[in-house]
Amino acid sequence: MRRHAQNVNLRVAERDFKYYIFDWDNNILHMPTRIHLEKRMPDGSWQPHSVSTAAFAVLRKDPERYRPPGGVWPRAFVEFQDAHGEGESRFLRDTRDALRRVLSGEIKPGPSFETLRETLREGRLFAIVTARGHEPDSIRKAVQLFIDMVLTHEERQEMMANLRGYRACFDGLTTFGTDEEELEYYLSLNRYHAVTHPGFLQWMSAEEGDAGEADTASAKQFAIRDFVEHVFRLLSRTGAESLRRPISVGFSDDDPENVAAVERYIQEELSRRFPAIKFCVYDTSDPALKDGRKVTVAGQLDFGF
Repeated sequence: MRRHAQNVNLRVAERDFKYYIFDWDNNILHMPTRIHLEKRMPDGSWQPHSVSTAAFAVLRKDPERYRPPGGVWPRAFVEFQDAHGEGESRFLRDTRDALRRVLSGEIKPGPSFETLRETLREGRLFAIVTARGHEPDSIRKAVQLFIDMVLTHEERQEMMANLRGYRACFDGLTTFGTDEEELEYYLSLNRYHAVTHPGFLQWMSAEEGDAGEADTASAKQFAIRDFVEHVFRLLSRTGAESLRRPISVGFSDDDPENVAAVERYIQEELSRRFPAIKFCVYDTSDPALKDGRKVTVAGQLDFGF
């Protein structure tokens, strides 16, 4: 049923365009998902040894003592894929568990948790770019779960007013759908890239040319470029005036190697293709820094990003 919305925030038309790209693990949430390795024992034998993603970031640099089961890397990441025929994805179950533990105070959220919360409340566009191999829909459902579990009633009402405001200002709507319909439309505008998912790798290969197996950093660069191009297409659809407004894109990741690769990629390619955009990169690997280490890679103005 269609109806006139009573709560429409038309002041969103005055905002700058600020968009976000988030890694998920240890950046949004500390997930219970485990990576399955083998550890070399003193007698030279190998024994099963499962670790968190945070521990893996350290142990993967020690191949003499840690390896994937039988030396086969896909076996290490079985929990990072969607299992055929499962009723609910492992990613969604692990996200629910992590959110419950955060909300109960048992564990701390990731350094970008509150930024994602603010992004959703303000109705801004975003992308999730993760090294996992889940279906895009699994990640999208996890974002929906984040909204359901984390946002208060007042925050959700604010989000809906903002979403309807954007629809009124940039799509020219005067009547709107239900909350569920408008939220579904908003979520459909965002990107959910699991860069080791076979479908993502096939798409990347078709776009870039088959250059062999892509590493995670290269795959994340491709996903980031896709989101920036997607944002530009949406802004172009609203008219030339939108492209003269301040535009900023932020990327956050807890892996220093990925962060360094993204910084180089922005400097060498994206900043040249999109000189009007301010790019900010957040290295969230240091738990002592609440919001991570910020690097402004391109752009001269500071919009408080």
